[in-house]
Amino acid sequence: DAKGHGIGMVNWFAVHGTSMNNTNELVSGDNKGYASYLFEKAMNSKDTLAGNGSFVAAFAQSNEGDVSPNTRGAFCTNTGKPCDMDHSTCKGDDTKCIGSGPGVDMFDSTKIIGHNQFSKAKQLYDGAKKKITGPIDFRHMYVDMTNVTVTLKNGTKVHTCKPAMGFSFAAGTTDGPGMFGFQQGSTTGNEFWNLIVKYLEKPSKQQIACQHPKPILLDTGEISFPYRWQPFIVDLQVLRIGNFVIVAVPGEFTTMSGRRVRDAVHKVVDAHFGNDTTVVIAGLSNTYADYIATYEEYHAQRYEGASTIYGPHTLQAYISKFVELSQALVNGKAVKPGPTPPNLLKKQISFVPGVVFDSAPIGKKFGQVKQDVKPSYKVNDTVEVIFYSADPRNDLMTQQTFLTIERQEKNGKWQVVLTDGDWDTRFYWNKPFILDPASTARVTWTIASDTPVGTYRIEHFGHSKGILGDIQPFHGTSSNFK
Repeated sequence: DAKGHGIGMVNWFAVHGTSMNNTNELVSGDNKGYASYLFEKAMNSKDTLAGNGSFVAAFAQSNEGDVSPNTRGAFCTNTGKPCDMDHSTCKGDDTKCIGSGPGVDMFDSTKIIGHNQFSKAKQLYDGAKKKITGPIDFRHMYVDMTNVTVTLKNGTKVHTCKPAMGFSFAAGTTDGPGMFGFQQGSTTGNEFWNLIVKYLEKPSKQQIACQHPKPILLDTGEISFPYRWQPFIVDLQVLRIGNFVIVAVPGEFTTMSGRRVRDAVHKVVDAHFGNDTTVVIAGLSNTYADYIATYEEYHAQRYEGASTIYGPHTLQAYISKFVELSQALVNGKAVKPGPTPPNLLKKQISFVPGVVFDSAPIGKKFGQVKQDVKPSYKVNDTVEVIFYSADPRNDLMTQQTFLTIERQEKNGKWQVVLTDGDWDTRFYWNKPFILDPASTARVTWTIASDTPVGTYRIEHFGHSKGILGDIQPFHGTSSNFK
């Protein structure tokens, strides 16, 4: 700010937010969310609640397409042995090949990977000496990625394709395996799924040739009901802050894809902005167009290549457009805006049923305690209380909280010390079966080692939907405990 106090920090580090694996049912910021949580805790005052401080720490994404946080590697859950390297299976079964680590479980792994990012970011922040100066500028354009012509080094002209997903896409990755017998590295498909695919949309001969060697599982580019399944038009952007350049990419670029993009942009901007110019990849920006693998990775047809939707020359097409944007940026020239993407906001469909109405059991009220806390706890214990509750979709409590952990002060007043944004608290909502209007909320708090001795209580906040559609707030409070 004007007094020289830090107000925020942003860093770019390439790693998937998949420390919490696909068995997790909790809303979570994963390892990057935990890193941000730690950084903001360190920079804001001690009593600042999660997400409420004046200092904001952003742990942004980069070219993480093939970067897993599960550093222990992939092992077979049934034997404990390493998975098959080529296909990420355990004797043909991809569901048993799971990446794990570095922690004892996914919660521990999230903390470790998140803390590693926090520690390095804090070190860089504290040691920063270079001040960014110079003009602020940007170039942005929309591109129809299904119709980009690229000239290769040998002079051959190639082009991108309409979107399509390959068989290995359905195999998933070791961070989140697929099912139904799909395997990574598949370039042939199989007769059963080829037959099933024909009922969705049989790929045209032109599409098959364009996407080769990818065997097409979902011909998304030739399906238009109820609207296009994947984007044709994406937006690309290059931003300049002095000699700091941000390349905003609309998908998950692999490590090598990101390097090639950065190298191409460097060749354009360094001569104008200086050899000390920094170029970063800001991943998953503006639009999501799946993965972007290199030409070589595409031909291997592992998950990332099978999910590179515009064909084998996708990366080179992106590079050519980012070079065009960078050249316009350094030369101070405008770029054509490109085709306007369709606005599909009013056409969205959902297969998730809405909230019909909520009810509490006869003789009970929303927010009333069903299972109360114990009288006392010690460090590392987990406090648990269950409330009669209602569907949390009635109000997502944005910038609010579904729970509070409160400590009683000497004057008798209650001070909120933790919310649902804290790592040590968890909020579980449950209903016996999908059509049952009654539900419960379970709140837990694992007591950290630096928690002051005192008297505490837990509160739960929510909104119920009446049979006529009216939304009413409620809250409940546990008994006091020490």
